[in-house]
Amino acid sequence: MRLLRFHPDRQTRDTLWTLIASPTIWALHFLFSYVFAASVCAPNEAITRTLGTVRLAVGGATLLALVLIALIGWRAYREWRHNGGRFPHDGNTAEERERFMEFSSVLLAGLSFVAVAFVALPVFLIADCR
Repeated sequence: MRLLRFHPDRQTRDTLWTLIASPTIWALHFLFSYVFAASVCAPNEAITRTLGTVRLAVGGATLLALVLIALIGWRAYREWRHNGGRFPHDGNTAEERERFMEFSSVLLAGLSFVAVAFVALPVFLIADCR
């Protein structure tokens, strides 16, 4: 299965896979961050234990997620602008559908970028497992 199909003019064709890539990265980051923090703090034997390892792991995962989402958003934005980048996208042609998918990918990448940053905030603001 190919995630990206190439046009003759070297542009990629967006699919539902490219549309949901950013929210999927956000969801995986959310799952990793909270499950890892919970597994470190779950024994409840040392509730004053600092979150040093959790901060490093979540910080690395956050950096990776933000870079991937930024790349997805930049690709979608670049192609949306290359293909005209104007509104509205209400036509019933393949080009209009393509522009709609590209702009939707840009918006979802922006939302996912902000959401990943907010998911990572608690681990950097909370001092210990309490």
